[in-house]
This record gives sequence, C-alpha cells and structure tokens, in this order.
Amino acid sequence: MFHSLTGALAACLLPNIVSAIGLHEAAVAAGLEFFGSATDNGELTDLPYLAQLSNTSDFGQITPGNSQKWDSTEPSQGTFSFTRGDVIADLAEDNGQLLRCHTLVWHQQLPSWVTSGSWTSATLTAALQNHITNVVTHYKGRCIHWDVVNEALNEDGTYRTNIFYTTIGESYIPIAFAAAAAADPDVKLYYNDYNLEYGGAKAAAARAIVQLIQNAGVKVDGVGFQAHFGVGTVPSRSSLTSVLKSFTALGVEVAYTEADVRIQLPTSATTLAQQATDFRNLVGSCVDTDGCVGFTIWDWTDKYSWVPSTFPGYGAPLPWDENFVKKPAYDGLLAGLGVTVPSPTTTTTATVTSTTSTTTSTSTGAPRWGQCGGNGWTGPTVCSSPWTCTYVNDWYSQCL
Repeated sequence: MFHSLTGALAACLLPNIVSAIGLHEAAVAAGLEFFGSATDNGELTDLPYLAQLSNTSDFGQITPGNSQKWDSTEPSQGTFSFTRGDVIADLAEDNGQLLRCHTLVWHQQLPSWVTSGSWTSATLTAALQNHITNVVTHYKGRCIHWDVVNEALNEDGTYRTNIFYTTIGESYIPIAFAAAAAADPDVKLYYNDYNLEYGGAKAAAARAIVQLIQNAGVKVDGVGFQAHFGVGTVPSRSSLTSVLKSFTALGVEVAYTEADVRIQLPTSATTLAQQATDFRNLVGSCVDTDGCVGFTIWDWTDKYSWVPSTFPGYGAPLPWDENFVKKPAYDGLLAGLGVTVPSPTTTTTATVTSTTSTTTSTSTGAPRWGQCGGNGWTGPTVCSSPWTCTYVNDWYSQCL
C-alpha cells in the first residue's frame, strides 16, 4: 500500500526535493552502506511527508523512533504488542529500505511495571532476557542493527543510575547483548549513546563497555554515535574521525544514528551556513573512517523534530525545513559525501568555515554557539568575547 501510494505522491507533490543524486545514493557512492532517517507512526498520515521518507534516493534506511521501545512493545509484563513497530518495518520492506531497530534497553520510556517492580537481580534478569528474546525474535531477519543498550553512561563516564544497573550491576549490559544474539544470531548488535563524539571520559567509558561485552564472550558489532548537537558545537572533521577510529580499533563498526544540529531561533543565513558546515564535517568523518557504515538523521524535516519540545527556543535541526524545502544543510551533507555542490552554497560554507576557524583560534573561551555548561559537562565554562554562556536546560548551556 505504502509503495504504490508514495511513488505517485513523490511525482506530483514534491517536485522541489527531487535532485540528480540523493543523500543515500551519495553515501553508497562514498563507500557507506546507507543514509537514513528516523520516523514515527503519527507522521505517516502526512502524505507528502511519507512520500519523501520513501524516496530511496535520499533514504536507504529507516529507524522507528519510538515504536520498538519497551513501553510500546511490552506495556504489561508478558504481554507484547508489535503493531506500531510493524507498520514502520513493513514500510521499509515495501520501499526496499534497510531497517535499524531501536531500542531494547533504555532508562526512559519504561512501563511502570519495570520501574516500580520489586526486583531481585535474578527476577529482573529474567524479565530483561524475556523482553529482549520476544522483541528480537519477532523482528528476526528484518533488522540490520539493533540498538541493544542505549545511553548507559553519565557525562563523566560513570554508569547511569537506572533500574537495571542498581539491581543487576554492569553485567546487565552483556546479559542484554547475549539475549539479543541468541534470538537473532545474524543481526548486528550496537551500543548507542550521545556526546561520545567529543572523546574524553564518556567515550573512554563506552569503549570500556565494548570491552566488557567482548570479555564476557558475547557478540557486540557496533557503537552508535547519536550526534545530537547545537550549531557550531560539532568538533572538526579530523577530531571526529579520530574518535570514530578509537572505536573501530576495538574490532567494532560505528555509525551516526540520530544526527541533528539544532539552532537558536530564529535562524539566520549565518546559522544555516554553520549548520551546513557541521553536517558536512559529521558525515565526512564517517566517510574518512573505515568501519563507519552509515549516517541516520533523527527525522528528516524540522516539522517533526523532537528538538523544540526538549530545548525551548531551539529548532530547525534537520536538512529540510517545516515546509519540506531543502536547507543549506542538505548541500553540506552532499559535500561531506564527496558530491560537488552548487558554487553559491560552497562559497558561503567555505566562508563560514574560515570565519569560525579564525574566531576559535583567537579566543580563550568556547566559541560562539559552543557548549559551555550542563549536567556532567567538563569542557570550557566561559565564552570568547563578546558571547555569553546562556542556560538552555539542565543538560546544556551555549555561548550566545
């Protein structure tokens, strides 16, 4: 149903988003396996949105944003529901797109029977294994990856306090990977987290998680870098590449799994150009890293981004705006994938890169748009002149 409908819609409703080469095509040409997008069930009733999501020139892979999480798949103990996840899995299959499956163990979006249960290590381990076995078995053969454990770390590299860690200990992680591997031996199993891109204590702890799983004799195939950034806070392409390679050196692959680059509203030509540079560096670092297999944005249009509800005053984090019109970020991604983009975009982006580099090199604090605070933040807490460290939320302050 989706396949025949979206083909017609793409031709008649979305002439502005058809290009000579799309993001997925460029990614494959650059040696990656896919460029993809997350999505959610409610958005699929928006037919122009659905048509572009199904445009395999841009998107060769789909990730269900919420419909495979624990509260959706096992809302009460032992009772499983896969209806919402199946809709997205079926859509990907109809379109000939790959499916990244997300996520089996996370401290959020847990049903109350998990968070409020009276558990021992043995009983929670059994519940964890049962959940993973049922969910992974249901989707066996359909997923290329599973994000098995999501966001197990604090910013300082310590383990995040959650029901699994406090009841079972760090062994809940290899236990989860073992259950997933037993349920589907062929799917690739990932640890997934944010802010690993900066290196430092959190990235070191994530590498230790990989080794913890490996030392337990359990399969782990990859690490997902979520890549949620504020504009201007993305490390350099070479720095990003160095961090990615520190993981592939452990014998696992890597991927960018949830990328977006939020902007303080309203946007301007300057912030949109910087966003294009940020996306170019992100995807370019994947191209530069043997073992970086793909790049996924966390939805493709600003219309359905999670950012405004989480970061008040911020938005516009994706390569298409709310009206489904491509932004400079789209060309930034193509450029990072090795595609020659039109000269006006290239010139603007190059100019912004030069300006940003100059500002950063002559300042003593964090640059404009740089992160300067937040829960667990260990980087600079003052900004270069004339910018001020501005509180956004408990997790993020930015030089504005």
